[in-house]
Amino acid sequence: MRYISTRGTAPVLTFEEAMMTGLARDGGLYVPESFPQFSADDIASMAGLTYEDIAFRVMKPFIGETFTDQEFKSLIAKAYAGFGHAARAPLVQLAPNHFLLELFHGPTLAFKDFAMQLIGQMMQAALARSGKRITIVGATSGDTGSAAMEAFRGLSNVDVFILFPHGRVSEVQRRQMTTPADANVHALAVDGDFDDCQAALKDMFNDFDFRDEVHLAGVNSINWGRVLAQVVYFFSSAVSLGAPHRKVSFTVPTGNFGDIFAGYVAKKMGLPIERLVVATNQNDILHRTLETGVQQKQGVTPSISPSMDIQVSSNFERALFDAYGRDGAVTAQAMADLKDKGVFTISQGAYDFLKDTFNSGRASEEETLATIGGQLDICGELLCPHSAVGVKVAQDFLGETPMITLATAHPAKFPDAVEQASGIRPPLPPRMADLYDRDERVTRVANDLPAIQAIIRERRAQ
Repeated sequence: MRYISTRGTAPVLTFEEAMMTGLARDGGLYVPESFPQFSADDIASMAGLTYEDIAFRVMKPFIGETFTDQEFKSLIAKAYAGFGHAARAPLVQLAPNHFLLELFHGPTLAFKDFAMQLIGQMMQAALARSGKRITIVGATSGDTGSAAMEAFRGLSNVDVFILFPHGRVSEVQRRQMTTPADANVHALAVDGDFDDCQAALKDMFNDFDFRDEVHLAGVNSINWGRVLAQVVYFFSSAVSLGAPHRKVSFTVPTGNFGDIFAGYVAKKMGLPIERLVVATNQNDILHRTLETGVQQKQGVTPSISPSMDIQVSSNFERALFDAYGRDGAVTAQAMADLKDKGVFTISQGAYDFLKDTFNSGRASEEETLATIGGQLDICGELLCPHSAVGVKVAQDFLGETPMITLATAHPAKFPDAVEQASGIRPPLPPRMADLYDRDERVTRVANDLPAIQAIIRERRAQ
C-alpha cells in the first residue's frame, strides 16, 4: 500500500512514512493510492468479534509491511486496554431505527482517543526501531490536544506541543491539556481561534528548514493514521446492526471533516452505507458548501459546541481530491484560493460527486440545547453539545434504514452547556475527579508564527 498527496507533487510514501510525515511536503494530505475492497463475506465474518479483532482486519490492508501481524495485534491491544467500556464503542438506542455510537469511553472522554491511543503506540514502536526523536506539534479545537498528550506523555523520544485557542475551549478540555506534569508535553494557548492554530501548524510544516531542524511530526487529523483508526468503528457498529445484510446510515457531528471522511473510506471499502450526513453547528461552512457548491469563510462565532468552531476543514481536501478525479493540481488551486481569497467554487462535476456522497444539516444553539433536554426526557440519554448537534440533524434523515449518530464526547467535558440544557451538571468519572484540583502549566502566546517556533525550539529536548 502506497500513499499519495492530494496536491500531486510530494513523494509517494509507505504507510510508516506517511504516518511519521503527517502533512505532505507540497502542503497536501496523504491518501491511499487505492482503497482495499471487502466482500460481503469479509464484512459478515466480523459479526461477534471483539473491537480489537475488527480493528486488525480493517486496518491491516493499509499498513503493508510496517508491522508483523503479531506486532500490530499487540499495539491494538495496548491502545484500547485503558478504555472504560468492554465494547470500546457501544451502541445505545435512542428511538426506532436511531442509535447512538458512544465514542467517549477512552482516557480523555472523546472520540479522538480511538485514533490517538493507537497512533501513539504505532509511532512509539517505529521510533524504537529507528532510534530517532521527533517533535509533535498539534492544533486543537478542544479534544485532539488532550488525546495527544495522553498518548505521548512521558515518552523519551517525543516532545509534544499543542496549540489551542485561548478562551475558546471548555474548562475541562483546557485542564486536560494544562495539568499533565510530564516534561515532554507543552500546552500553548494562542491568541486566536482554531483556524489560526491550524494555519500556524501548516505553516510550520511548510517551513522546511524548521520542519527538518526539529524533526516535526503531526498528529492532527491531517495524519492518515488518525483517519484510518477511525474507520474501524464504522465497521464495528454497522456489523452490530446487521451489515452487510442491510444498509446503515451515519450522522457525524464534524468540524474538521476527519470523522466523516473515515465513514467515506469505510463506504469505499465496501461497507453498505446509505447516507453519510454531515452535522454542523452555527459555524456551518461545510453545510453551506454542500448546499451551494461554494466554500466561503465567514469567520468563527464561539458556540456551546467549541470543537466544531472551525471554518477551514482540513480533511475536506481529501474528499475534494476524490471529487475532482484525484487531480492534485485542481485540488491545490482550490486550497490556495481558500487561503488567499477566502472562497472557491467547486466545479459542477465535483459538486455532483459530493452531493451524491454526503448529506448535511445544521443545528442552532437553541436547537442544540433543546435536543440535550429532549433526549434526556425521552430516553434518559445525556448528550454533550456536539453529540446533540448530530442527533438533531439526524432526525431529519430518519427512515427505514438504521441511523447511527456518533456521540463524540462525554457530557462532563462540557458541563456548563449540559447543565443549562438539562439542569444536570454531569460529573467527571472517578479517575478524573481531581481534575479541577491539579496545577495547570500553560504558556500564552501571540498568534505569531516566529514566536511559536521560538518556544518550540527552546523547550524541546535536544
